[in-house]
Amino acid sequence: MPSDLHERICDVVARIPSGRVATYGQIAKLAGLGGQARLVGYALYASDRPLPWHRVINARGEVSRRGDSYSELFQYQLLASEGVEFDGQGRISLRRFRWNGEAPPSAGESS
Repeated sequence: MPSDLHERICDVVARIPSGRVATYGQIAKLAGLGGQARLVGYALYASDRPLPWHRVINARGEVSRRGDSYSELFQYQLLASEGVEFDGQGRISLRRFRWNGEAPPSAGESS
């Protein structure tokens, strides 16, 4: 993958604010990659930058599995500490917590 695409993906992920989540597809769109969501996973796995991995989820609202159950549990704990809530199946409300690419809401503003 060209490094400029890699950096664009990582820059989008780095901007996801606390308490918000973004899907692979949304990240690809915000990085100017259209529907190439698979490239997002490749870029993130290859990155050595400190990124908010726990805020990257799949299209069903589930945390992105990274190979072991501890990592998945840790992602849930980090999201919960940021105020993100889950349903009985461990899914996040995309309507409530999804980041739209804009600046996070200011203090006191509800989402």
